[in-house]
Amino acid sequence: MNFGINFDAYEDITVETIEENVPPPVNTFLEIDLGKAVNQNIRRCKYVKPPPVQRHAMPIARAGRDLMACAQTVSGKTAAFCFSIISGIMRVQFPRPPRPRVAFLLALILSPTRELSCQIHDEAKKFAYQTGVRVVVAYGPINQQLRELERRVHILVATPGQLVDLLERARVSLQMIRYLALDEADIRLIWVSNLNKENCATNGHASTRDWHWIFFQTIIFLAVGRVGSSTDLIIQQVEYVQETDKRSHLMDLLHAQKANGAHGKQLLPLFLSRRKRADSLEHWLCMNGFPATAIHGDRTQQEREYALRSFKSGNTPILVARGLDIPHVAHHVNFDIPNDIDDDYVHRIGRTGQAGKSTTFFNENTSEARALADSMQEANQKVPTTF
Repeated sequence: MNFGINFDAYEDITVETIEENVPPPVNTFLEIDLGKAVNQNIRRCKYVKPPPVQRHAMPIARAGRDLMACAQTVSGKTAAFCFSIISGIMRVQFPRPPRPRVAFLLALILSPTRELSCQIHDEAKKFAYQTGVRVVVAYGPINQQLRELERRVHILVATPGQLVDLLERARVSLQMIRYLALDEADIRLIWVSNLNKENCATNGHASTRDWHWIFFQTIIFLAVGRVGSSTDLIIQQVEYVQETDKRSHLMDLLHAQKANGAHGKQLLPLFLSRRKRADSLEHWLCMNGFPATAIHGDRTQQEREYALRSFKSGNTPILVARGLDIPHVAHHVNFDIPNDIDDDYVHRIGRTGQAGKSTTFFNENTSEARALADSMQEANQKVPTTF
């Protein structure tokens, strides 16, 4: 089965823009001049028509306006800013950097996690194929990163911590930057407010005034659908399970999948609220004949990378984690309900592809039951009477 993005289902979603003189949306990719190479890459990706967030966001970015776009997860936001950044860099001849060992970035994309940085980098590289625009991700051993940066870099994808490290090493400069994209902007704005601006300024990179300018110009706010709500494209199933019975209930679910021939063919993320439980649950699953792996903050980056590769390849089709961006899975299980329904739960739901399913375990000790019921009602889901 294909659990890709059903963009046709987004056609009836309400789109709202807040600001004056907003450039009108487009209906096709050809209506906006993204450049021959980018358009060819769009066709290679088999994108037929832009979803709402791209139809509205690309003309705004093309006009050089600042934009904050809010849309459901897996709605095409990443492609929207990647298309705009790559085509913008292609249109302008920028001077050669004055110091070859310093990467004078033209665009910076900040993401909250290294895993998400790698996903964005992979997407951006597809869109930048044969455009002459070079995309680099700040990831892996530092010596390898520095060698990548010594070659001409146009777009850098990084987490805030990695960016600060490269700035302190004086190996990247923001003096020539023209585009800044913040994925998960609420998290990134918190970081920017705590950024050691004085350190950046004394190293000749970005002054306090520069950062102030980035965030206090007139911004067009674009809202696609209800901001903060989950999608009604996903079947949300909630099951009443006592805490002591969760493992046996999970085993019943896995055996049912196995009987239907789904186990091993579909990837199953299993989300917990506490990382301490991840290792024991992983071990328990493996001992009961269900290959699983786990990712959490106590494991090394190498261990996390290996676990993610093993999961995506299907060698261990169950992944135990507190939360991770794994798009287009058919089904996921909330073994524990997250503390923040409006953020964490909705984000998990959004990572499931079209015609997907979410199963959540809850009991009488679940303090988030009311918030979960409200979220389900907004997404036109059936709320259990036990709530």
